[in-house]
Amino acid sequence: MNGPVRNLNPSLTLAGLPGGRHTLPGMIYEFNGHRPVVHPTAFVHPQAAVTGDVRIGRNVYIGPGAALRGDWGTIIIHDGCNVQENCTIHMFPGTTVVLEEGAHIGHGAVVHGAHVGRNCLVGMNAVLMDHVILGEECIVGALAFLPEGSVWERRQVIVGNPARAVKAVSDVMIAWKTEGTALYQRLPAELHATLRPCTPLLEPPPGERTSTAEYRTWGSRKRNDGT
Repeated sequence: MNGPVRNLNPSLTLAGLPGGRHTLPGMIYEFNGHRPVVHPTAFVHPQAAVTGDVRIGRNVYIGPGAALRGDWGTIIIHDGCNVQENCTIHMFPGTTVVLEEGAHIGHGAVVHGAHVGRNCLVGMNAVLMDHVILGEECIVGALAFLPEGSVWERRQVIVGNPARAVKAVSDVMIAWKTEGTALYQRLPAELHATLRPCTPLLEPPPGERTSTAEYRTWGSRKRNDGT
């Protein structure tokens, strides 16, 4: 491309952080005297909205389109969690929503007034209603609906609407889940180091590297490994 590169979104100006890292200013709002707390190793995408009494721990990833509303209660997101694109986390007044360490919330999921245990996986577009307690290392299938007040023992595979536990989470399955979450735990540092606003290229550059398949879907893993 000829000529200077122009930033099409001037609001995405880079600002320095300690240790040489950078962040993009996002939609983070104080509400009723409550200001979000975000650990400097976490990454909150500038298109995510974080409001009020929200506490975000180390190496947490919050994706674009996510809405974390700590206006009527508290949201606590422990270290190593990820809340992916277009997720919603909210609550009824006076409720605390907790994501324990390593919780993995898939694209489009809704967590409303629930408690998600350590190292759980909540699948894409699943819904966890108020006062749900999800035991540690559970795996919730995509589109599952966990009704209000339901309590789930640790290491259950939970699917359906209404949800039901169909089997135990195996050691192989939880190892696969943990491996995938580790990718998201490394992502904040990569984003702090390399994410920049830019204008698009007109065509791919010569010799552009391609992404490698470092991690496979559960179905692919089972077929290839015979697990």
